[in-house]
Amino acid sequence: MKTAAIIPAFNEEVAIGSVVLLSREHVDEVLVVDDGSTDRTASVAEMAGARVLRHHKNLGKGAALKTGFQATDADVIVTLDADGQHDPAEIPKLMEPIIRGETDIVNGSRYLHGTDENTPRYRRVGQKILDTATNISTGLEITDTQSGFRAFSSKTIPHFRFRDPGFVVESEMLADAAEAGLRIMEVEVGVRYDVDGSTRNPVSHGVSVLLRILGDIEVRRPLYYFTLPGLIIGIAGAALTLMFIRDYITGVSVNMGPTIVAVMLTLFGTFFIFTGIILDSMRRMIIHYGR
Repeated sequence: MKTAAIIPAFNEEVAIGSVVLLSREHVDEVLVVDDGSTDRTASVAEMAGARVLRHHKNLGKGAALKTGFQATDADVIVTLDADGQHDPAEIPKLMEPIIRGETDIVNGSRYLHGTDENTPRYRRVGQKILDTATNISTGLEITDTQSGFRAFSSKTIPHFRFRDPGFVVESEMLADAAEAGLRIMEVEVGVRYDVDGSTRNPVSHGVSVLLRILGDIEVRRPLYYFTLPGLIIGIAGAALTLMFIRDYITGVSVNMGPTIVAVMLTLFGTFFIFTGIILDSMRRMIIHYGR
C-alpha cells in the first residue's frame, strides 16, 4: 500500500526542510506544493527529498491541496502544514485506521478530549465559532474542523470539489465528505504554536472563513439559515402583536411605532420561515433525483 504526504507551502524555507525529512520517515513519498513562494521554499524542499510541484503565483491552500491530490497515486494520503506546527511522527497514527479499513478519512484533532491548554485563548474562541458553523453546515460532530493534519483514503479524492482556493478548504472538504457519506473519525494530535509564522491577521482571517461557511450553510442547510432565524423573528413579532392587542382591549394608549415594528417582524419572520422550507424541499429533490 503506497502512502504519501502532501504539504502545501508558501514562503516556508525555514521549516520546510525539517518537515519534509521527518515526514519521509513515515511515508513513501512527500509532495510539496510550492504555492507561489518568493523565497527558497521549493529548493530547500527538493534538497530534503520532496517532489515539488510549483504554482507560478500564490493561489491559496485549497488550490495547493487540489494540485497535490491530483498529482499522487498513493493509496493513503496525509496532509500537514509546512510551518512545523504538526508533528510528522504522528503520521502513522492518522494512517493506521484507514489502512485497517476502519474509516475513509481521519481528522487530527487538538480538542478530542477537551480544550488544548497550549491553544491561545483567542484562537480557541475563534475555533469554537468555526467548529459550530461547520458542524451545522455538514451535519457532523467534528471537534477540530479547521485541522490541516488529516489522512485520506485514495477513494475519497473524487468527492472533493475544491471550489474555494483559500483556507475555507478545511470546512469544505468535511462538507463534501459528509455529502458523499464518507466515514470520518478523529484521533488526538498535538500542535506547536511557538513556530507559527503566519502573516495573516487571525481576526480578519477567521471572519473571512466564517462568512464563507455561512454562505455554505445557506446552500446546504436552508432550514438553519432561513427558517430558524425566521422563527425567532416571527415569535418576537407575534409577542409584540399580542401586547398591542392587550393594550388595545384594556384601553391603554397605543403607540403606532411598536405596532408597525410588530407587523413587520411577523411578516419578515413568516417570509424567512417559508423561504427556508421551500429551499430545503428543493435541495432534497435535487439530491434525490440527481442520484
